[in-house]
Amino acid sequence: MHPFLRIINRILTLILVAAGIGVGLLYFLKVQFDKPGPLETAKIVVIPQGRGVSAIGEQLESEGVIADRRIFVTTSLYFNYLKDNSTLKAGEYEFAAHTSMRDVLDKLVEGKSIRHKVTVAEGLTSQQVVRKLLDHPELTGEITEIPPEGSLLPDTYLFRRGESRQDILKRMAQAQQVFMAEHWKDRAPDLPIDTPQEALILASIVEKETAVEGERPQIAAVFENRLKKGMRLQSDPTIIYGLVGGEGKLGRPILQSELDKKTVYNTYQIDGLPPTPIANPGRSAILATLNPAETDALYFVADGTGGHAFAASLSEHNDNVADWRRIQRQREKEEAERQAEQDGAASTDNPTGLDGDAEAGLAASAGGDGQPPVPKRNPKLTPSP
Repeated sequence: MHPFLRIINRILTLILVAAGIGVGLLYFLKVQFDKPGPLETAKIVVIPQGRGVSAIGEQLESEGVIADRRIFVTTSLYFNYLKDNSTLKAGEYEFAAHTSMRDVLDKLVEGKSIRHKVTVAEGLTSQQVVRKLLDHPELTGEITEIPPEGSLLPDTYLFRRGESRQDILKRMAQAQQVFMAEHWKDRAPDLPIDTPQEALILASIVEKETAVEGERPQIAAVFENRLKKGMRLQSDPTIIYGLVGGEGKLGRPILQSELDKKTVYNTYQIDGLPPTPIANPGRSAILATLNPAETDALYFVADGTGGHAFAASLSEHNDNVADWRRIQRQREKEEAERQAEQDGAASTDNPTGLDGDAEAGLAASAGGDGQPPVPKRNPKLTPSP
């Protein structure tokens, strides 16, 4: 054979051998890449920020997620540089038992980390929201200041481990701005509120007055009807906010002296709206405020079922108040009888638990200066929310 042809033959032989070895190696890598991994049970692994492919592979191998970090790194580099520049993302990941390296890599490339959640209920004050975020162990960082009251949209917010508390507050504020902007333009005509901020103030009162979503448009209508007529709102939750602010709860009945004391939040004593929201209203309360029910009702009082009885006239309202009194007395009598039975007593001297001053206060709450109150409770008889 000609020497030149002999050289060509050897080169081709080497190429074929190399190709065979390459194909075999690729097949081996594919088998190892796709076969079930060593994990016996599911495991959660946290990949820190800034960690490179080699360090991630070493961590996964040490924690028993993968069998060989060299294969993992090799395939990771292949996907990163030869395909679509897919980088591995930091986060908290849950890997199922016997998950393959392919599934591990796919999860890290797509960033399918565990999503935690924090639920902020409607009607919480901004101070209560901040406290809730500070108590959440998966969030990080401090909160520099309490957001303005009413500026946050209650909801369930998803986040990844390590996200900052300040970022959650920012998302809540942005969500509220977007929601209000979207629905402000679709508000009902002739509302007695001129700005989105006034709508938030009234919505926060509606939020605190009832937990029954279906009657919020009626509650909103009552307050808006009163504003149109120049009547005071006379809402107990505004008094409570004036007393405790962002703490949210008074923890006792409102005193008559507190009803009589004029503060900027006491809507028994001031005209119009208080200066700020008294909580962070949810979507339902905001929508009810922007599109209230069509009703001429001016009053409401608890009806004993968890909802309220509405009235357009004082006489009708007084009848509803009398019905509520009877329900209260009956309940307190039944409770006293149950307690007496538990204590082994045949009866009690005062089964209703009401004294003369309390009865007088309840009677006065329905009359007064010609503007009967709206509240669903009597502050001397039942605990405030």
